[in-house]
Amino acid sequence: MHGNSPRFEETSLAEAHFQDVNLDSVRFIDVNMANASFSNVSLVGARLHDVNPGNVAITDANLEGMTINGIPVAELLRAYKA
Repeated sequence: MHGNSPRFEETSLAEAHFQDVNLDSVRFIDVNMANASFSNVSLVGARLHDVNPGNVAITDANLEGMTINGIPVAELLRAYKA
């Protein structure tokens, strides 16, 4: 982060509500987002490393260009549906 960027360390934001918030280029390290809900969120260019997506549900999503462990997800789903 840069100079005056806000930092939240050892902080609970449980049940917080964010609406019309710009989180461009933020970093989440050792964060618990269990049971979080995301709606109308752009993750273009986001990178997720060492994540646990157990029981995550993704619906009505544009998966073009998304990869999981280097595998193109949209192509994988097209092959699965065929």
